[in-house]
Amino acid sequence: MAEQETGTGAGRAHGGVHVTNTGGNVTIGDHNTVTSTVQGAAPHRDPAQEELLRAVRRLRADLEGVVPTEGTAALGTELADTEDEIEGTGRAGTGRLTRLRRALTDAGAVTGILASGVAVGQAVGVLLGG
Repeated sequence: MAEQETGTGAGRAHGGVHVTNTGGNVTIGDHNTVTSTVQGAAPHRDPAQEELLRAVRRLRADLEGVVPTEGTAALGTELADTEDEIEGTGRAGTGRLTRLRRALTDAGAVTGILASGVAVGQAVGVLLGG
């Protein structure tokens, strides 16, 4: 006797599942939970972290026009690492902010005369609470 297909699955054999080429989440069975993370989607950032990210990007661009020193090279590395951390996790942690503040100080007068350097210092101060 031929199996009759209906929209309810009546008459179908049970027990086999075949799933191919899914582009999203799949859940089979009762009481399942699906957690979705979209690749390439930016994590949520609070406004203070957004401001820091913008200031970091401006200072990185401004440093390209400055005669490099050991201090500005180290600052450039910290800025890049800070940008990566914010982009990846949505925030720069306390340790990263502390290292960035130290790099700003070590870079000396260069960061004090660049408006973008002052902006990074202020954003770090807000996030570190002082």
